[in-house]
Amino acid sequence: MIFNHFFLKFRLQKIFLGTFLAVSSILPVNAQSVQITSFGHGSLLVKGGGHSILLNPFKAVGCAEGLREPDVQADVILASSELPDEGNRNLKGIFMVQPGSYQIGKLTFEGFSAPHDRVGGRRYGLTTAWQWIQGGINFVHLGGSATPPRFQDKLLFGQPDVLVIAVGGGSKVYTGEEAAAVVKYLEPKIVIPVQYVRGSKSSSCDQTTITPFLNAMEGVEVKDVGKTFTVRKVPNELRIHLMR
Repeated sequence: MIFNHFFLKFRLQKIFLGTFLAVSSILPVNAQSVQITSFGHGSLLVKGGGHSILLNPFKAVGCAEGLREPDVQADVILASSELPDEGNRNLKGIFMVQPGSYQIGKLTFEGFSAPHDRVGGRRYGLTTAWQWIQGGINFVHLGGSATPPRFQDKLLFGQPDVLVIAVGGGSKVYTGEEAAAVVKYLEPKIVIPVQYVRGSKSSSCDQTTITPFLNAMEGVEVKDVGKTFTVRKVPNELRIHLMR
């Protein structure tokens, strides 16, 4: 991603944090139990470590048409943008969509800006990618980016234990092949693919099914974990977790 980091006075602190995460990811981690629930499209609820984090609540439009909109209360809401299908503000919780460094309770969130399209953001503006540690697990949520990460961004993210990445292609997010290249570059342990066509496709949706992504990730273990699953231990090898 061609990240445009705001808050430059924090840049050195962020690089130090990312380097620390990259190093600490190879050390033994006392991961707690963290539960992840899917609402479809790109919306997930992450509960654990005494906090609940809701990702990308949507309005049922575009590629989210026909889905039941998330209706839950969370401590924090992390949105990739304020586009209707990934940044619905009509929910209770601290809503965050702008890049920057945030401290909420005992959690630290790092938000990074990137183009939401392949033309430098000129069509859909910018998206925000998020990194945080919850229950001892390093989460990276790449949101709706369509451009690849740079080396310095990889340092800032550290090695993700759980990577949430959009894979459906179209004009706003990675294609399956692009997403696979990002996964191989960031080397996460668990990948949760989001924002792809499941079932019938609306006329206003330009995304594909998950098949191109799975084809590009041939040889990686794929698990159908349903609507909710719990991370009790970070695996040693990469796994793809498909959620409903």
